[in-house]
Amino acid sequence: MEAGFSTPFLDIFKRGGADRDIRLLAAQGALGLLVDEQRSLLELLAGDADREIARTAETTLRADSVARAAVVVQSGDEEPVDGEERKEGSSLAKIAAMNPAQRLALAVKGTREERAILIRDPNKIVALAALSSPKMTETDVERIAKMTNASDEILRIIGSTRAWAKNYGVVSALTKNPKTPLAVSMNLLSRLHEQDVKMLSVDRNVPDVFRMAAHKKLSVK
Repeated sequence: MEAGFSTPFLDIFKRGGADRDIRLLAAQGALGLLVDEQRSLLELLAGDADREIARTAETTLRADSVARAAVVVQSGDEEPVDGEERKEGSSLAKIAAMNPAQRLALAVKGTREERAILIRDPNKIVALAALSSPKMTETDVERIAKMTNASDEILRIIGSTRAWAKNYGVVSALTKNPKTPLAVSMNLLSRLHEQDVKMLSVDRNVPDVFRMAAHKKLSVK
């Protein structure tokens, strides 16, 4: 059964890029995705070639587990930012001991600090799960947009997601990040305030083509 709802996270499952243990975990409704994404994923997995996964997804759908599995974000849900660096070492050690399926579940349900680690996971589906977490806020996205060690794909998705691209802080962070794909930065250039364009026109950290484009934008004013 092909789901009509689409996100970068779902697209990996549609392309067959998720291992069996991850598909089974998703079929159990255990990831804690938002309702629409969760339902679409279960509908997709109900047609999985693996009969156990298909049956599990169908059972989860019939039991109406979608709403119960979705994470409800409430104020005070996140741990405060202060002290996150202090705990990063222990979180890294905990995450390093996890298998991909466990990291995937944590990417959706974990704390802000854990998501900041998992957004850089070499397993693409884990990184996308962190970005798809219902706990993700615009402030979190802006912090990720500043990460020079985030993958090109994560930065591209942020820049092409309309809701996030409406946030000026996110736009500014992406254009200043040398890791952001050039096509994304060029597309966002017209959205920048003049002061930011001036800074980029002399910023040696951004690609030469983008710096020249910023300089040209100033010259035509």
